[in-house]
Amino acid sequence: MPEAHAGRLLDHVHLRVRDVEASKRFYAGALAPLGLGISAEGEGWFAADELFVSADGDPTAGLHLAFQTKDRETVDRFHAAALEAGGRDNGSPGERDYHPGYYGAYVLDPDGTNVEAVYHGPVERSAESVVFTWESP
Repeated sequence: MPEAHAGRLLDHVHLRVRDVEASKRFYAGALAPLGLGISAEGEGWFAADELFVSADGDPTAGLHLAFQTKDRETVDRFHAAALEAGGRDNGSPGERDYHPGYYGAYVLDPDGTNVEAVYHGPVERSAESVVFTWESP
């Protein structure tokens, strides 16, 4: 039986954008149906869990981000919310032939990054997330 792991390879993804405020509006709206939002922000940057976004260089080009969801309905809500938050449709919600049960939707963010929400079908999670804490200096 094929096996795939999610959440153990990447620590974070750094996305550079033209307009950090437009991108913050987009990602805040697109991530809300997933139960996520902006987790930190500062002058010229923001973060949403493993996604770090800044306006400190040329915009990232050609990137595809895929966010996990818990069900098909969340994929549908992501797609609608991302469009409402300024995204452009790049593939409406539906089954894909990547593997049985793959259900995804695609939206282009303000800089053209292909952002996907995907439900892989019923899965068993070994953990919701890895939590890091630290004391401020």
